[in-house]
Order: sequence, then C-alpha cells, then structure tokens
Amino acid sequence: MAQVSVEGAEVVVRLGLREGLAARRRKVRVPVSALREVRVEKSWWRVLRGRAGHGNWSPGRCSGVRSRPDGEDFVAVKADSTVLCLELDAGAPYRRVAVSVPDPEQAERRVRDAMPGGGASEAQAPARDAPADPPQHRPPLQHEGGTADDHGRPPGATSRTGSGAGQPPLDGERALRANAGRVRREHVLHRRPDGPGRA
Repeated sequence: MAQVSVEGAEVVVRLGLREGLAARRRKVRVPVSALREVRVEKSWWRVLRGRAGHGNWSPGRCSGVRSRPDGEDFVAVKADSTVLCLELDAGAPYRRVAVSVPDPEQAERRVRDAMPGGGASEAQAPARDAPADPPQHRPPLQHEGGTADDHGRPPGATSRTGSGAGQPPLDGERALRANAGRVRREHVLHRRPDGPGRA
C-alpha cells in the first residue's frame, strides 16, 4: 500500500513496488499550497473518474493516470479499501490524487495540519479561495436535474438518426396512405398433404 507524508512544502506519496510498476513511478509529489480539500472516501471505486490512461486497470487493483477534460487524476487504489483523496488546484500536476493507505484517517490529519490555515475543519475548508471548476458547455441531463435527454436534446426535439421519435403519432389515414402500394402476402404457411420433406 502507499505511504503518504508531508516533507516541507510538499505532500509525498510513496507507492509500493507492485503499484509503482503499474503506475510507472514510485513517488508522486504535490505542493501543499495546491491542496483544496483532503478527505477519506469509504468506497474505493468512487474516486475513479475520467478515462483510463497508462497504468494497470485490472479488477480490484487500479494504479495509474486517468484523463479528464480539466486535467489528470493519479490513482493507486485496491478493492475493499478506504482511500485518501487529495483534491488539487488547476495549476497542480494532477487534479486529484487518490491512494489506498493503511491508516487513511491518520494520513488525512497529517496532510490537513500541513495545509494553509493549519488544520481547518471540513466546514471551513470550502470557504478558502479556490478557483471555480470550468463551466460546462452542455445543458444538464435529466439525472443531473436538467431537462435534456442523454444526447443533450431538449424535450420535443427531433432525433437526428431518422427514427421519427419527434414526429406525431401515426393516425389511421396516414397508415392507409403509407401501405397503399404494398402487396399483402399471407403469413400463414399451409401444410402440404403429403407432409414436409416428401417428394
């Protein structure tokens, strides 16, 4: 498992041999001044966000860099473990560093004590001047409280695939016009008297 320590003005994450080989590095250093938030996450899979970059992404053991539009996350987590999560400012080498450590609460206290403001409580931490995340360039989806569907279309907008999802429902007259030129065939198979397969 990883070890987290504060050395001067930097937070240093030292990875174990197996994690270091998978992530292609044994140490991750981030400046203390770039820390926005330190927290402990009980569910290890919740820290995984973005697309998997270089590293090892086997089930139950994830180590490496994950890419996001606003930057990269460094992850070294194991299944069924509690994770120390460091949220960083935009100028830092990563936007988030998430690692499984043997005692995440103790590591959180050490890092929080080194933060500017000397161990501010969680209620005071968001009050710091932190740069806002970049604005989203799409309307919020339905599961995010918005009205757009999964493709970003507002309600009632026609589909671009030609499925006719945005057209009015078929009425009887339109159905008769559409089927006027078609030849109807019986869809019932009749058995031959001598049975199938006999000549």
